[in-house]
Amino acid sequence: MNHSAELSPSEEMATTEFDGGTAAACVILGLSFLVGVPGNLLVIWTILRHIKQRSHTVVLILHLAAADLLVLITLPVWIYSLIYSWVFGEAFCKALMYIISVCMFSSIFFITLMSVERFLAICHPFSTVRWMTKSAMNRCLVLLWLLAILVGAPVLLTKSLDENDGSKQCFVREFSSVTQEIIISCLETFGGFFFPFIIISICYCLVTAQLRRMRYNTKQKSLVLVLTVVIAFLLCWFPYHIINIMDLVCILKSGSDSDCVPESFILCSGALVFINSSLNPVLYALFARNFRGNLEDSRMVRLFREMVTHANRLMELGVQQQTSQRAANTQVELRSDQC
Repeated sequence: MNHSAELSPSEEMATTEFDGGTAAACVILGLSFLVGVPGNLLVIWTILRHIKQRSHTVVLILHLAAADLLVLITLPVWIYSLIYSWVFGEAFCKALMYIISVCMFSSIFFITLMSVERFLAICHPFSTVRWMTKSAMNRCLVLLWLLAILVGAPVLLTKSLDENDGSKQCFVREFSSVTQEIIISCLETFGGFFFPFIIISICYCLVTAQLRRMRYNTKQKSLVLVLTVVIAFLLCWFPYHIINIMDLVCILKSGSDSDCVPESFILCSGALVFINSSLNPVLYALFARNFRGNLEDSRMVRLFREMVTHANRLMELGVQQQTSQRAANTQVELRSDQC
């Protein structure tokens, strides 16, 4: 017995007829492709070509851009499928949805690691210097990619083509049981969004508190940029995962699939998912507009170099503060021993 489940990000953009909603979806996907592909390519080229001394944050931005690019280059296929029909076969359907699933998980993992790394660098700088070396960061990145590849694998077991009135679309996930559907949906929603969201929130709350104690009043453009990227990701993916939760509630109440979410909500949440993959280069460009470029260095190059400088400065300040605190504690202990 098979059960259809909630739509995945690309599936949510599809409709059975080429109506106004489908036309709007094609326009959004087309704009996301035209803005996001060259934008993410520019980010990757800028970092690889011009940023030799890369901070951990810049390296994570590089991998985040690669994940977004992998999602965006699939968009022409989805646009063609929405206008006409899916003509690429079931194996290609599963392969593309697997790529999108892996990139979804890898993106949230990279953003979570970005938040944890900022927390360690500012709140525990000695530990960062000791453990967060370049080789350690590379091992973390490989581990996160492998974890995303593993966690995204269930889509290969559930993806199938749907044929309606002679038109095939790559939009239905079928499960062998309701239990399997609940497990996979919970893995996607909680493992791929809410648990990382809790970690990110805790890290930035602690970072904010530490910066206030350090009385760090210098312009924090690079830190604000990282936080903006995190917020944009969370806002763009939040509706999609809320719809997942609504579907889970319906399944638990009725014991089977039912249409709980209006189609307009599904279309909007799918649009936000793809918009997010093209949004980060726009954010980098906005933050770089106040930097002065020249023939040798563009504004974006100067932005990423400023991020490296800012990260090093924050770590130095953290080390100085902890050194001063340890010296003060040592003096207190000596005085207590003398007494």
